[in-house]
Amino acid sequence: MRTCASRIGLSLLGLALAGGVQAATTVTGQISSSLILTSSCQVNGGGGSTNLNFGALNFGTANSLFTTASGQVLGGGGGALSILCSAGTTPTVKIRAGANDGKSPGGTRALFDGAGNYVPYDLYTDAGHSQLLAIDGVISLAASTGVAQTVNIYGQAVGKAGLPAGTYTDTISVELTF
Repeated sequence: MRTCASRIGLSLLGLALAGGVQAATTVTGQISSSLILTSSCQVNGGGGSTNLNFGALNFGTANSLFTTASGQVLGGGGGALSILCSAGTTPTVKIRAGANDGKSPGGTRALFDGAGNYVPYDLYTDAGHSQLLAIDGVISLAASTGVAQTVNIYGQAVGKAGLPAGTYTDTISVELTF
């Protein structure tokens, strides 16, 4: 009988202890998430804020007695200059001064051979060279929809007497505002 009573006592003690343990509790809440996007642009597929590659204007190879030479500013991959900006922005491209502007009659800009010789040239917004793109000239693009826009810039160099053979170069600054 004692064993039965002690078993009953232990069982009652176990029930009392189990009744004292509380059931699991559940709480709820949220996680806040955020992302801040700033307007940006890519030029010829590359991003950044300084020293972007707006392309190259190559007049090709001509003999020193040439009359005119033409070229187009090409970006990466051989295509025209490409500007891709955030949707909702309205980009403008400002073609600033070159390193040799005004140093040779016959054009507003000049290519230089490093030895005191200059080849005059100008930039245009059309292949027929009728729409002059002056120093600090602005090309306004359509409001961006998130699709790259093509910017056509053409150049025409003018030959003159007494030009020696050599490589003639210039560097033009460009600003993109969006």
